[in-house]
Amino acid sequence: MTLLFTILLMASSAIMILLVLLHKGRGGGMSDMFGGGVSSSLGGSSVAERNLDRLTVGVGAIWFACVIALGLLYAYQN
Repeated sequence: MTLLFTILLMASSAIMILLVLLHKGRGGGMSDMFGGGVSSSLGGSSVAERNLDRLTVGVGAIWFACVIALGLLYAYQN
């Protein structure tokens, strides 16, 4: 069971990194440093951006559940 949650955690971590990097920069942060200096006043207004936000939140919830499950498994294993 621990192996399953560990593999799921590693996969969701890699997917989460990719999803966060796909988001548009909001301006004023690290995205400006790497050439994303075009700021937009309507962040997340397109359908694709909203779906990307939903997918990121979903993968984040899976990641969080895996962290909690692994913590409980390690705390209560014999």
